[in-house]
Amino acid sequence: MATATWRGAVVAQSDDTVIVEGNHYFPPGSVNWELLTPSSHESVCGWKGTASYYDLTVAGETNPNAVWQYRDPMPAAAGIKDRVAFWHGVQVDPGEGATAGPVPPTGLER
Repeated sequence: MATATWRGAVVAQSDDTVIVEGNHYFPPGSVNWELLTPSSHESVCGWKGTASYYDLTVAGETNPNAVWQYRDPMPAAAGIKDRVAFWHGVQVDPGEGATAGPVPPTGLER
């Protein structure tokens, strides 16, 4: 089972993650949404689309824009729609059960 933690708190845990470009995308039902606050930050990937971000807060400490998801991905990235991924110090223990996700079309890699 893959587990995402930050500052000792479990942010997400699932045996059904999808790996894309080295990131584990967790299903939305596996995420502790009480720790997340929507951010105004967005980024655009040429093959996945626009990512929306969340700030992560644990024990009064906030990790800005540490969580992202693609709510309306491009067709090539449909397999990660609404799934959530992490960075900025969030530790992901991959465990077992992850599957390979979509692969960027040629020439659109980050």
